[in-house]
Amino acid sequence: MAEITLKIEGMSCQHCIMRVKKAVEGLGGVSKSEVAVGSAHVVFDESQLKKEDIETAVQKAGYTVVQ
Repeated sequence: MAEITLKIEGMSCQHCIMRVKKAVEGLGGVSKSEVAVGSAHVVFDESQLKKEDIETAVQKAGYTVVQ
């Protein structure tokens, strides 16, 4: 299992948190996610998922991942 913490711009409320959490947890291979305004900590199976896949899911949800 791998873990990443992403800094995310554009989040401001509980709705944003739920939207990011749903996007991330909808990916196969994610075993745990903790999302707060401005960040997401994700535990995932590297054999099923890459960091870039998680970043893309967050971006598709309407937010910006800060490098």
